[in-house]
Amino acid sequence: MDLPLPNNNKELQIIVGDINVNRYPIRTKLVKKGDNIADIVTKEVKKYFPIIKSDNKVIVISEKAVAVSQGRGYPIKDIRPGKLAKFLSKYVTKTPYGIGLGMPETMELAIKEVGVLRILTAFFWAAITKPFGIKGVFYIIAGPKARSIDGPTPHTIPPYNTYAVMGPENPDKVAKEISQRCDNVGVMIIDANDMGQNKLGSYGIKNTDFILKTFKDNPLGQSDAQTPMAIVTWENEK
Repeated sequence: MDLPLPNNNKELQIIVGDINVNRYPIRTKLVKKGDNIADIVTKEVKKYFPIIKSDNKVIVISEKAVAVSQGRGYPIKDIRPGKLAKFLSKYVTKTPYGIGLGMPETMELAIKEVGVLRILTAFFWAAITKPFGIKGVFYIIAGPKARSIDGPTPHTIPPYNTYAVMGPENPDKVAKEISQRCDNVGVMIIDANDMGQNKLGSYGIKNTDFILKTFKDNPLGQSDAQTPMAIVTWENEK
């Protein structure tokens, strides 16, 4: 068996500080609602363990794959946003990297996920601090559950290019189960894009900040690459 190849326009290796890191993207079947994500990861990842023998090794998984398997992805056409969601979504900054809460449907999911009071509080303080050039206040207050909601994007593999996806439930528990089934290799569930990386859950990883830095160029593939996870290895610190 050969080592996995990088996704288009990505590299297998990255240097973090003075440490050489390899990120091996792992191809899977299309993850669907009701799939057992631990079964999928175990099957696809462990077959590479005999040829990826580094002592420093972790498994990194896209939060979207975990969430979809839990049934937390919803077709946009089936979401019925209320007046508040329609109003608030107008004031969310949209970026080339994702819609986030900048559409009524994803804002509606955020309201249901964290509650009206928390969303309104987050908007209030974001509005107060914005004139001073302070960014990110809304998501700090709204919390990781709101931040991890993804809207539809054209580069995502169908049918999820027309879905909104909430963050996974119990990500630490999921990471623990996967780790225990994969020879106790550390596991991280991550929300990564070209704007940043966020840890949603992990198990058995001492330096989670280091692993996040190894994903600053987001080497996973959500389109037809179908690589929602990777094995990450690195050399010992010099």
